[in-house]
Formats: sequence, structure tokens, C-alpha cells
Amino acid sequence: MNKSYPAMIAFLLFISSPVLKAQQIKKIDGTSISVDSLRNKILFLMDKAKVKGLELAIFNKNKVVYKEGFGIGNDAAVKLHPSMSIYGASLSKTVFTVLVLKLVEEGVIDLDKPLQDYLPKPIYEYPQKTKWQDNYNDLKTDTLYKRITARMCLDHTTGFPNWRWDNSDQKLRVAFMPGSRYSYSGEGMVYLQTIIEKITQKSLAQLMTEKIFVPFNMKNSAYTWLPRFETDYALGYNQEGKAYEKDKDNEARSPSTLETTLDDYSKFVETLLQGHALKKQSQQEMFRPQFRLRSVTQFGPLSQKDTSANDGISLSYGLGWGLLKSPYGWGAFKEGHGDGFQHYCIVFPET
Repeated sequence: MNKSYPAMIAFLLFISSPVLKAQQIKKIDGTSISVDSLRNKILFLMDKAKVKGLELAIFNKNKVVYKEGFGIGNDAAVKLHPSMSIYGASLSKTVFTVLVLKLVEEGVIDLDKPLQDYLPKPIYEYPQKTKWQDNYNDLKTDTLYKRITARMCLDHTTGFPNWRWDNSDQKLRVAFMPGSRYSYSGEGMVYLQTIIEKITQKSLAQLMTEKIFVPFNMKNSAYTWLPRFETDYALGYNQEGKAYEKDKDNEARSPSTLETTLDDYSKFVETLLQGHALKKQSQQEMFRPQFRLRSVTQFGPLSQKDTSANDGISLSYGLGWGLLKSPYGWGAFKEGHGDGFQHYCIVFPET
């Protein structure tokens, strides 16, 4: 989880300055940095780490005050820029979480009702429509899955593995009593997606377009690869500086297949922080600690072992976001990792 790849990086930081004046950016601790100094520092670090490209957006009082791309976006040496399509990886989860909470507000789904209870028959009896992700045959002999709720899917306490192929037999199963401990799980969010699609009779792509992408003016975002992305997209690079082949055949998966741009994701964060995405109660619930994190790692065998290493920041999970306690209030963060890509977003809603 802590591997470092020379990669395309979309990095969003929320800090507390009201305005950008005289090319100065005020940091969350009250000090300032000039735009020139910031650029020089970024270029220095990129050179040292042999990073091909990096993008950065900084927010003050819920608005973007700085946004810039550095380096190249692909092997054609096209400059990386904020409107270039980038694989969003697990930043997908934050956008999906807002969709789920909007459906909660509409009464479509309840955070604490077991998801299987929404269906007239067991999930594993439904015909499979995707290559693998809605295949729940492995749950025929599993009774614990019937306890899983939407809240558990969003705070990663379902008991599912991150992905089924992480298990030695590559079978999907619940490893512990749902709701009893944390273990980061893409499978949990896919399960929630599957239930929502059956309840609404709409695809994830349709729901995202209707409730997120159009209202938030995210014109270059989707959970599948679209032909219009072909003209301007970024590649990820390995440690040898060679580009990974672009993966374009993913079916829409709520936790992992978002294609977006720094421009679009910045619009998402702005809309969220300005209070235009959700009702106040929903937003507070999203950024409220749901579960204290004490596991050594987010997933895998060490996720079942505890540590006190993060007690100093009260490391926790909200709904779709990790949470840490800082001198500036709670910080809500989300990482994203893929072949050649690393993303990090942190916001301080109280500040």
C-alpha cells in the first residue's frame, strides 16, 4: 500500500486562505508560499523522484485558487494539463458515495437496512450481466452477507476482501461479522452498486450522469471509457519510465473505474464543500467518524491485526472517506492507486 511509483498524480489539497493575492498562497498553518516557490518545489521533487507528470489543485474557502499540470501526459510528450483525461482509480469511491447519499435523501435506500432485504430473491439467483463483478454464486453457502448494509459498504466493514482474487481460491466470501471491524473493500462497494442498480432499474452510468456528472458540470467524467476520451488522455508510467498500456475495456465499477480530469474532480470537490451536493445532515454524516481504524494495513492479512500507531490522529473512516484528527479539525482524505497512477485528496471541512 505504501509503494511509490513515478506516476501521473492528481493531488488536491484543501487549505484555509480566503483569496489568492499577489501570487501568494496561504497554507493551512497560516504561513504563505508564493506560486513561483511552489512551482520550483514541485519541479525539484518531480526531478528527484523521476515523476513524469503531476497535477495539483489547491482550495481556499471551498474554491479552487490554484490549479496546474506539470510534466508530460503521454509518450507523445503532450503536456499534462487539467482537462486531460486521467484514470481516477479509487477516487471513484468518493463520487459514488455522494450518489448513494443522494439516493438515501430521496428515500430510495436506507443506510442501515440489510441490502439483501431489498431483493425478492437471493442475490446469487440473479442472472449474471457482467464479466465477473455481479457473480455472487460463492455466497450460496454464506449467511453473513445477508447482514451487510449500505453503511458497511461505505465505511469498509462488510467483511469482503478488497477483491475476490485476493483470496487464495479467488472466491468471494465474508471473512468476519459485518460491521465488526475495518477492511478496505472494493467488492463491498460493487455489491452496493449491484443492489442499487436492481432497485432503481438503472445502470451506474445512467445514475451518475443524471445525479452527479450533469448537475456538477463534470463534462469529461464517466465510469467507462468513452470514445471522446481518445483525443486527450494521460498514461501511467512504471519505475523504469515506460508507459503502461491504457486499460479501456472496464465495465463500470463504482469503486474503481472512474475516468475524470483534474478540472472535473475539482468541480466535484467544490460542489461538495460549498454545500450544493448534499443536504447538511448527509454531508455531516459522510465526514463523521463511523469506525475507528486500528488495523496495521487497510486490507490483506495484516488488516486483521491491530496497532496503536495511528491513535495520535484518531484515524477513522467516515462514509467513503478516511478521517484524521489535526490541529485544523478533521481532515477527510481519499487515495487512489493504479498502474502508474497515484492520487491523493484531502479536505478540512471544519476549516
